[in-house]
Amino acid sequence: MDIILLQKVANLGNIGDRVKVKSGYGRNFLLPKGKATLATTANVAKFEAIRAELERNATEELVAAQQRAETLRDLKVTITAKAGTEGKLFGSVGTTDIAEAVTALGRTVSRTEVRLPTGPLRTVGEHPIALHLHADIDVTLIVSVIAEEQA
Repeated sequence: MDIILLQKVANLGNIGDRVKVKSGYGRNFLLPKGKATLATTANVAKFEAIRAELERNATEELVAAQQRAETLRDLKVTITAKAGTEGKLFGSVGTTDIAEAVTALGRTVSRTEVRLPTGPLRTVGEHPIALHLHADIDVTLIVSVIAEEQA
């Protein structure tokens, strides 16, 4: 499937790149999310007409993400959870828990921006977490999981 990217897509290309992707990836992800359009002659002409506007919007998004990254750069988040004596959690701390903890500190982070490549946190201690704010911007956040006091 031949498409034109309407925004930067990680590991694929930048705005305006004409790329070939598998049909399922194009039909089920890129086209419905508005990240790309089919590379027909009519769509190529339409894209060239709005290219400057799309590039300006992409630059504004990048600047906004850089500003958010500066506010999140040295942030340390503490989450309390029930844990056993060996430091293993009863349950786990996932992306939703981390996003809610950051939002409670006055910063806005969505669940989809939190990256946990090794899965949910299952032990107490400090864990470095990646926040994916933009295709070009990742911020490392320290999440400290502490055991909840037993009454």
